[in-house]
Amino acid sequence: MYGDISAKAAHMLSLPKVSDFFARLIQRVSPKSYHQACAEVYVTQKFLENFCGDQVRFLARSFGVPGNHLGQQSHGFRWPYGPVAIITPFNFPLEIPVLQLMGALYMGNKPVLKVDSKVSIVMEQMLRLLHTCGLPVEDVDFINCDGKTMNKLLQEANPRMTLFTGSSRVAEKLAGDLKGRIKLEDAGFDWKILGPDVDQEDYVAWVCDQDAYACSGQKCSAQSLLFMHENWASTSLVSKLKGLAERRKLEDLTIGPVLTFTTESMLDHMKQLLEIPGSKLLFGGKPLEGHSIPSIYGAIKPTAIYVPLEEIVKDKNYELVTKEIFGPFQIITDYKSSQLPTVLDTLEKMHAHLTAAVVSNDPLFLQEVIGRSVNGTTYAGLRARTTGAPQNHWFGPSGDPRGAGIGTPEAIKLVWSCHREVIYDFGPVPNRWEIPPST
Repeated sequence: MYGDISAKAAHMLSLPKVSDFFARLIQRVSPKSYHQACAEVYVTQKFLENFCGDQVRFLARSFGVPGNHLGQQSHGFRWPYGPVAIITPFNFPLEIPVLQLMGALYMGNKPVLKVDSKVSIVMEQMLRLLHTCGLPVEDVDFINCDGKTMNKLLQEANPRMTLFTGSSRVAEKLAGDLKGRIKLEDAGFDWKILGPDVDQEDYVAWVCDQDAYACSGQKCSAQSLLFMHENWASTSLVSKLKGLAERRKLEDLTIGPVLTFTTESMLDHMKQLLEIPGSKLLFGGKPLEGHSIPSIYGAIKPTAIYVPLEEIVKDKNYELVTKEIFGPFQIITDYKSSQLPTVLDTLEKMHAHLTAAVVSNDPLFLQEVIGRSVNGTTYAGLRARTTGAPQNHWFGPSGDPRGAGIGTPEAIKLVWSCHREVIYDFGPVPNRWEIPPST
């Protein structure tokens, strides 16, 4: 049934009038450009295409192992949890809830879905589309409420598994409240390393701009910390990055409101960083002008702060430098080849290991960095980026047993099913058998 629903829904999202409707609806509630909103619809549509026909059935593929005697065999099954909960954030109001909701349904669960109330109209409309495509109305519960109410619901309803995508602070609270019955795709202070081989400078600058400032930096995979090898530091990369960032404007939402940080809080964070010896403002650092964005939101120009590596690693600065600002804000530093071990130690100390990029075509350099880091989604090579996760590869953190995944069969099986072993033992009963002595 869900293979058929996926096929119909994928076809609906492929229709220009439907995809445009959802792209415009996303723009109404989540500040991103039309191109970025269309990309979200496209990824969702391709995901649904991936699970048409028998692909849902294949998610529950089991295995058998011969037993000790005739008539005995072990079967390993993927088994649903039953009642589950899904909590998703504002920044991807269609993609994240659809992919996680459908994964939960594919594996036979009964989910209650809460999307950030600022953007929940997008998923409300998508649910109506899914109902039109055959989704039984009783299969999904959809709730609009604040965080405290949802927390109370989770504690009283006691779902067997909860998927939470959002801030690390809320994730840790839920992990305690739900006694560990949770999968997390929480915030990430995501890094990119530019290796010693300098090539395609214009392209690398463009990717860095997209990673740091697309969707106004409000992606859990946004580039937060850029390590430039000294070979890159001596090029015009930063000036090119500045030029690309300054092209962004409010009129087409290539830069826009920040929904979780105020302008004042972001500028205060910048001032604290600039008090670190050797740090400097590379570009940005000023409020956006000529707008009517309410003061409860943030509105600053794309910003980059340089902080020397030797200052980043100091205990008194590390927490400040690696504080995630969910907006158009990044730290840039440089390093020498001899300092690579220091860079890698710096990455290992981070508490969240979501995405990363290693920009190099040197296999030995890639091997060194990848072998000593743990980020769950790591892009490697000249075209490496931190953002842009499509529907055709795993996306999620690593290094944490609570880490969730999204998008792929492996992610769906991990998050939305558990392992159950059934040992069939029909006999025949042997002719000669004895009851062992009682112990």
